[in-house]
Amino acid sequence: MAQRSDNWWQRNKFKLNGLVLILPFWFLYEAMNPVFPKSWPTQTIGPFTVTPTPLTNDAPYQHHGDWVKDFSLQFCEGCVANIRQAYMAIAAEQPALEDFAETDLSILHGSSFAQHVHAKATAQPKAGDKVWLLIEDWQGKLHVGSWDWPQS
Repeated sequence: MAQRSDNWWQRNKFKLNGLVLILPFWFLYEAMNPVFPKSWPTQTIGPFTVTPTPLTNDAPYQHHGDWVKDFSLQFCEGCVANIRQAYMAIAAEQPALEDFAETDLSILHGSSFAQHVHAKATAQPKAGDKVWLLIEDWQGKLHVGSWDWPQS
């Protein structure tokens, strides 16, 4: 008959199994109750009313070799159907619409309830930079708006 080893580990290792079973509920709760930063001021850009919300307070991060910052944008009711394409970028000066043609970065996507965008940025936006939103409607008219980059 094998001799039983009655040490601390043998008496308490089952508690580790309980912790492994409880931890997913903690992470599930945090995932179901996210905390977002405060929304930026609402602006009227042409016929569109837009409210941007950064998804985090973190600086831009690297995504496939480019620096991006994630935003959620809420448009007025029915406005999304009138948008052909829209782009967002963080820069000192207004970017041209042609600058976005070669990549799919910075293009708004989502549903009629909220649009999401990975806004192209520099590694560390400066105090004078702006967050530019370029909206093209179905008639080909370009509407441009901007928000000041918040001070650090």
